[in-house]
Amino acid sequence: MLIRSWDRGDEQEWRAWLAEGRDFGLLAANGAPDEGPVLVPTHFLLDAERGEILLHLAAPNPLLAAVRADPHVTLAVTDGYAFAPGHWRGAPGTPTSYYASVHFHCTAEVVESAAGKAEILNRQLAHFQPETPEVRVVPGEEGPARQLPGLRGLRLTVDEVRAKFKYDDKKPAEAQYALADRLAERADGPGRARDQYGAARTQLLRRHRRRTTGAGTTRDGVPEADVPGADASGPDPTGPHADLSRTAAPRTDRPRAAG
Repeated sequence: MLIRSWDRGDEQEWRAWLAEGRDFGLLAANGAPDEGPVLVPTHFLLDAERGEILLHLAAPNPLLAAVRADPHVTLAVTDGYAFAPGHWRGAPGTPTSYYASVHFHCTAEVVESAAGKAEILNRQLAHFQPETPEVRVVPGEEGPARQLPGLRGLRLTVDEVRAKFKYDDKKPAEAQYALADRLAERADGPGRARDQYGAARTQLLRRHRRRTTGAGTTRDGVPEADVPGADASGPDPTGPHADLSRTAAPRTDRPRAAG
C-alpha cells in the first residue's frame, strides 16, 4: 500500500479508528508456488497491549495450510471508502478514491491444543458477545467445547502496522469543505453506497480538524510535516509503521479492532 506523507495515519489515529468497532478484516497468506494469495474475510481480536491478533478458523480452511508453509500474513481493515469524481477536485480533474485502511503485517502461529483454542474463543466471546458471560468454552465439557476439534486458533504477532487515511489532505481548507459538501450530497441520495459516502465525509472532516488544530501549519492549514514531499521517505518509527510491542498501550476498551 502506497502511503504519502499527507495521508499517513499515526498510531493514536489508527487505534482510535479501530476502537470505534472495526474488528472485521481480510486476512491474506502466501499461497503455494504458482498460486495467488489465500484470502479469508474474518472477525478478529486485536490485543494491542500484547502486540497480537487472535482469531479462529474451521480446520479445513486452506489458509491454515498456507500459514504452516509460510507464517508471514497480512490483515487489512478498510472502511470509509468513496469515489471522488474528477470534477469535484479541480484541475486537472483527476478522479480518486477516498478510504481508510490499516494493514497489520504479522507472523502467524496455528494453535492446535484444546486449551489454547478455548482461550482464544473465550477472549473472542468476551469481546463480541459480552451479554452472555455464562457462555464459555471449557475443554471436555458439553456445549461450545464440542466444536473444538473442528476449529484451529490463529495467534498473529504484529511485526508492523501501516495506516493510510486518504482524503485529499494535501488540498487547502476551502477545497476540503467543498469536497465534504459533495460527499454529503451523495450520502443523502439514493443507493446502497450512501452510508460509505457519509463515512468518508466524516473521516475527511476529522482529518481536516486534526491537521488544522496543530502547531506549525502552513497558510492553507496543512501541517508543515505533511506538505507533499516533506516526509516521503521511510517509515515513522513511532507512528503507523511501529512495532506494537514497542509502543504504549491504547486507551481503548479492549481495542481488538482493527485496521
